[in-house]
Amino acid sequence: GASGGPGELAVDEAPGAEELLGWQYETGESPRERMHSEEGGEAEAPWLDAVVKVMATHAEPDFSLPWQRKRQTTSTSSGFVIPGRLLLTNAHSVEHSTQVRVKRRGDDRSYLARVLTEGKECDMALLTVDDDGFWLDGEAGATRDKEPLILGRLPFLEDTVLVVGYPVGGDTLSVTRGVVSRVEITPYSLAGHELLSVQIDAAINPGNSGGPVFNEGGEVVGIAFESLAGDDAENVGYIIPTPIIRHFLTDYHRHGKYTGFPRLGLQLQNMENAALRRRQKLPEGGKGVLVQRVEPTGGAAGVLQPGDVLHAYDGVEIASDGTIPFRSGQRIGCTVCLMNKFAGETVEVSFSRDGVMRQTEIATRVIDRVVPAHIDTPMPPYFVCAGLVFTKCTEAYLRAEYGDDFTFEAPVNLVERMIHGMRSTEDEELVLLSKVLAHEISLGYEHVTNAAVEMCQGQRVRNLRHIVELVDAALANGDEYIEMVLDQNEIIVLEAKDVQASTKEILEQNSIPSDRSEGFALERSLVN
Repeated sequence: GASGGPGELAVDEAPGAEELLGWQYETGESPRERMHSEEGGEAEAPWLDAVVKVMATHAEPDFSLPWQRKRQTTSTSSGFVIPGRLLLTNAHSVEHSTQVRVKRRGDDRSYLARVLTEGKECDMALLTVDDDGFWLDGEAGATRDKEPLILGRLPFLEDTVLVVGYPVGGDTLSVTRGVVSRVEITPYSLAGHELLSVQIDAAINPGNSGGPVFNEGGEVVGIAFESLAGDDAENVGYIIPTPIIRHFLTDYHRHGKYTGFPRLGLQLQNMENAALRRRQKLPEGGKGVLVQRVEPTGGAAGVLQPGDVLHAYDGVEIASDGTIPFRSGQRIGCTVCLMNKFAGETVEVSFSRDGVMRQTEIATRVIDRVVPAHIDTPMPPYFVCAGLVFTKCTEAYLRAEYGDDFTFEAPVNLVERMIHGMRSTEDEELVLLSKVLAHEISLGYEHVTNAAVEMCQGQRVRNLRHIVELVDAALANGDEYIEMVLDQNEIIVLEAKDVQASTKEILEQNSIPSDRSEGFALERSLVN
């Protein structure tokens, strides 16, 4: 197993998870052994029969024109059956999907699937199929959703693994073999959230995404989700390990949806420099990491402060390089201690302030950034006021505007807020004036693109809904002007009396169905 000794992290501890989710550890002959038994053949291997092909139709939002979607595209990927008539796959396999179909090995038809929940930060999605035909064996008339799949432990270095799925290059099931090369915390590419992952040297090609990865005993040890591409990398693939899978599934069963991986809301600095440790009054041989910033919306706000030194999470000592003991002879980033936590659960924190040791418990929270990775609605929120188009800034928006190298191409102030911005309130958003549609009322402002909106009607902007409310109130109260202050102190002023008529004309000229997205449509409209 992956449980460590005293003071080491036991990453597979998730009390009750197996029982809750129906994953059972079997005794006796493994699926792998049954597959190769003299009496049986490949058809007797339930771990192969559980793998499905996922075929999705996507209609991604057009972030530049947020009232419409882009051209429809299709994709194929992999997934697998788990108990409870559920299927697991990657979130990116079904992102922005308008239809998802799945097909089992040996079937001659596909079935319509329904997405139950998506976890973009951990790149997993849970599906189900309502058609009983998918779950029944047509010849035997028995159910096929009770295969004894086994959720295995976190694999060790050099363990052999089998990647199973439907990669490009053929229509039949593919099995590739590799070994575990590395176990560490890495950023997941879909949302940039840092979680535990396992690097393997088996090929993970397009189409493998969402497929299961087995150990030689036929136990599921991960989900294939990405590979490292480039001239300097060859056969470098990554899988989502079982502790992350357990957290996702338990989260869904507890809350009926994915709620996320909670955090304390701390920005930490390593303390490998001896002078820095002495300055913070650490004793000789003392270890820990320095608190740089505390998120105002995190559980640590009001408890920890910049300058404090963290020494341990839940009794596990944190070294000055930010790592903790992990298995024999290995170390891993200290944030892995929060991996099995759910929002509201507490972490016992040992820290020092001015050289005085202290201990406290801090509740974890799911904390979103000022510039989140993705929108949390099917379509991007927007508001059109006299040709000014406002929207919420997300990483997905910046990628759509500036390409995959948006961290280099986007305005520096937006990238800085994306990376380092912290919410001061739970509902804070970065609102952008994304573009100005040509019209007489907006003459002279056409050059403005993707500028952060700081003030509206003399008030600091909290979020996009706040701007909508301020503009609506200004028009209802008969204000003379609509005034905005952008970053760099640029000022936008509109004649309030002309806003409604000009907005209606602009919507008609640009074939825009409404002046605001659906989330604001029930309140009022500038054109009604």
